[in-house]
Amino acid sequence: MSIWDRPPGQLAAAYHALPERQRNRLLVGLGVSHAEIAGRYHEPYHALRSYLEALDAADPPLPSTARIIGAHGPQMTRLAAARTTGVHPYLVGPAHTAWARSMLGEGPLLALEQTVIPHIDAGKARATARAMLAPYLGLRNYRSAWLRGGFAVEDLSGGGSDRLIDELFAWGRPDEIATRLTEHHRAGADHIAVQVVTDNFDTFARQAWRDLAPELLAP
Repeated sequence: MSIWDRPPGQLAAAYHALPERQRNRLLVGLGVSHAEIAGRYHEPYHALRSYLEALDAADPPLPSTARIIGAHGPQMTRLAAARTTGVHPYLVGPAHTAWARSMLGEGPLLALEQTVIPHIDAGKARATARAMLAPYLGLRNYRSAWLRGGFAVEDLSGGGSDRLIDELFAWGRPDEIATRLTEHHRAGADHIAVQVVTDNFDTFARQAWRDLAPELLAP
């Protein structure tokens, strides 16, 4: 959830209003959103740090072990390591995973998202990826993260270069997709939230999940 949408005391109260068995299974994801979306957006690092301090001061507090931050940059990642259970990066490749683990050190949770596209045709897979990526290419926070990660401005134009698409998205056969997830684990990921995207964004990709499941569940 965006820190601009709910006061920290209200969030802590909502958390503690849940039955204990639900609280024990819950991680509260926090993020600063984007200047292009959040009307109150300002000084995101300081705003998030103050929000976490307010969660600590709530009565009762929202425990640091029950919260995770959507973070990509060095300041936010270090803050997450110090004040939460870890980070949840979105639209990142294995190189970012290795960097994030080096920033976090051992211990903090690195639970990233990986978008997968079950197309074996490169042209179709990349077209689907570009359609999904389009809303994010204009957001300054994501653009900064990708440029910081070694991409050039040219990679962010025209819907995204093939190099950018192939780094952020896993596509191909189920075993090829599973190989990408293994790369993330080897780079330091503790958990990967797999998001399956097909040509029809509004339909649950049941068959694609069934095709992919045996590879993801393999020992």
